[in-house]
Amino acid sequence: MPDALLQKLRTTVGAANVLTGVELSPYVVEGRTPEAAVFPGSIEEVAAVMVLASEVGSPVAPWGGGTAASVGMPAGRAGLVVVLSRLGRLLDHEPGDLTATVEAGMTVETFQAALGRRGQWLSLDPPDADRATVGGVLATNACGPRRHLYGTARDLLIGVTVVTADGSVVKGGGKVVKNVAGYDLPKLFIGSYGTLGVIVEATVKLRPLPEQEELVRVRFDRLKDAGAAVRAVAASDLIPNAVELLDGAAAVGAGLAAGSPPGGVLVVGFDGVREQVDWQRAELARLTGPLGGRDVRPLEAAAWSRLTPAARTAFPTPAATMALAVLPSQVAETMEQGAGIARGRGLSSAWAAHAGVGVVRGALASDPAPKDPAALAAVLAEWRELARAGGGHANLEWAPLAVKSQIAVWDDPGAAGRIMERIKAQLDPRNILNPGRFVAGI
Repeated sequence: MPDALLQKLRTTVGAANVLTGVELSPYVVEGRTPEAAVFPGSIEEVAAVMVLASEVGSPVAPWGGGTAASVGMPAGRAGLVVVLSRLGRLLDHEPGDLTATVEAGMTVETFQAALGRRGQWLSLDPPDADRATVGGVLATNACGPRRHLYGTARDLLIGVTVVTADGSVVKGGGKVVKNVAGYDLPKLFIGSYGTLGVIVEATVKLRPLPEQEELVRVRFDRLKDAGAAVRAVAASDLIPNAVELLDGAAAVGAGLAAGSPPGGVLVVGFDGVREQVDWQRAELARLTGPLGGRDVRPLEAAAWSRLTPAARTAFPTPAATMALAVLPSQVAETMEQGAGIARGRGLSSAWAAHAGVGVVRGALASDPAPKDPAALAAVLAEWRELARAGGGHANLEWAPLAVKSQIAVWDDPGAAGRIMERIKAQLDPRNILNPGRFVAGI
């Protein structure tokens, strides 16, 4: 990086807020080391950094908590990491309107704690909430088990402030729930992985904290029976906020089953008034008993955070993880067929799903010895075809670069890819924001 650019960056954000050399180790991704990490302390400083980067054509990687830094392909050349940790303030909270405005660098855990002190919460539960930032969650569209009832960030974001590649500050939406005028600009940036702009502020819808919340586990001897229980819950009068399905390996790895691995575990969440939660727990036991469900018991609150990463954490060092989107009715069958594909190639796998919405995660084990990248890629390719056969799709969530070089990280977006390329060209004509990381090489 030119010394002149480094000096300008230090002048803009302060010398202590520009890291180089060995200080960059936390920001190394896929063996790629950035040229500098910059910590702006205001929207104006973010804009000024983007102007400097645009002038020299330096790639820029927005960075929240780094929890999704390995998703997608790394940039082909080194550049700047723009870390938003100094933008961590709660700017506005209107309990009467059930809205709040927050800077993008605040962690989800800190945000929830601030809201909780006034009896409210943001109905998003992404993994690693202690590190994941609000901006990062929006940029990756991250969510957790409670998406079954409460949806994703797309359902909660009502306003956003973004700094584009040329340093322009763009605002969309507003600070009230009923925004109906103009294009819904905020949703454009959700799940864009920092390729269209740097999210610096967000306004979101909130909910009152429930009187009681409970997570209930039901064991099954066969995964097929657990899948039948998922369908029974969907057809019942229950109103769960989470419906999770895990195979034996994932359940044991997540600490949800002791002893011999069960065939499958169904985990269902309920919230609301105490009497309602108690009735739903009893009704769940009544529904699942005839289907082979047993050992129905509540789980500790900490189990919530272990559900989404359950497949990956089933192995000390997973070799790869993939997320498959299928019809909810196909979840158990997809898990069984995916495990069979892995076994056919001599590999172990673990499976967990947000069963009510059809999001399935499969992980491959690397033990007892590191696996050949070609063998891993072959299994992942078959998993993708499995999802496509049911009308779904599959994306690679994590894998070594050697595997990513043999199988596309992102599934084919079809005609939507061309639209996305045109939007990228309009908002980032010099292609400096996370170049090549996202769908269609965006």
